[in-house]
Amino acid sequence: MKLFPAIDIKNGQCVRLRQGSFRDVLVYSDIPLKVAKEWEASGASYIHVVDLDGALVGYSVNEAVIKEIIDNINIPIQLGGGIRSIKDIENKLNLGVSRVIIGTKAAVDPGFMKEAIAIFGSDKVIAGIDAKDGIVAVEGWEKLSEYNAVTLALEMKNIGVETIVYTDIAKDGMLQGPNIHYTAEMIEETGLDIIASGGVSSLKDLEKLSEINAYGAIIGKALYENNIELKKAIEMFG
Repeated sequence: MKLFPAIDIKNGQCVRLRQGSFRDVLVYSDIPLKVAKEWEASGASYIHVVDLDGALVGYSVNEAVIKEIIDNINIPIQLGGGIRSIKDIENKLNLGVSRVIIGTKAAVDPGFMKEAIAIFGSDKVIAGIDAKDGIVAVEGWEKLSEYNAVTLALEMKNIGVETIVYTDIAKDGMLQGPNIHYTAEMIEETGLDIIASGGVSSLKDLEKLSEINAYGAIIGKALYENNIELKKAIEMFG
């Protein structure tokens, strides 16, 4: 199981949200690059970066900070947040991002994902499905769609998506454990590579995700609160 330490960027700072709320923000570092270097030194093979401002407004906001990370570390990053056009994807890949995560645009316009994969490949474009009680949320988690998460995932599979970052919003930033039930359902129903996100709080949580054959797990707040030591987690699961 691959482990993805997370760096969420808002106003150029490394932050965490609680349950995806932009009104409940905790700043952990003024220098995201410093955090990225720490994760790299701990043995991370990939870093998960989210432009939170971008997710909300629909275009890249923290590009300079993201570029600084890419230029100064030697491991790949996957990036999500506000990437909603073919040009956006091209710009991010040219910036040095290894792959992009398409969330809102995938939910509201699956045809866009089909086009993006045809142009860039399924190794460069992955889907982000953010859900609350199994219902997909869009636009920085501020709105719920009419989509069931598994239904959307199956639609993504049909158009060539191979990897999905699946986030349970209710669990995100709460350190109460991931939603094993919904994540297991997503894995079993789709057969895709599912990266679980939201709520990972301990090595035990990682063990549970490993047991349901999650392809990967994103770890955020648990690292910042020192509930999980990344180096140890990688030794056990990475």
